[in-house]
Amino acid sequence: MTTPNEEKQEQGCPVEGLLKMLSGKWKPQLFRLALDGPLRFNALLRQLKGVNKQSLAIALKEMEEQGILDKQVVQLKPLHIEYTLSDKGKALTTVFRQLETML
Repeated sequence: MTTPNEEKQEQGCPVEGLLKMLSGKWKPQLFRLALDGPLRFNALLRQLKGVNKQSLAIALKEMEEQGILDKQVVQLKPLHIEYTLSDKGKALTTVFRQLETML
């Protein structure tokens, strides 16, 4: 039998969940860049010094799976993919901005 305090500890802190979502080498930078507008893969490769294709693809995919980014295929020539903040991602901007100002 668990006590109410143990149940709260098992559920974890909501802030901890947010920090886990944005944890990783590239996710905070991707989130910050997404605040300014749509992201394109090749442009990100040029902007983020030291990133490689595989780690960038993994970070973008994880953020998409977490519901932070939306992926959209743009049917213009040349065909390309853009990543934008989802509604969930936009809801996190206030918290993210507050964390930025604390540093």
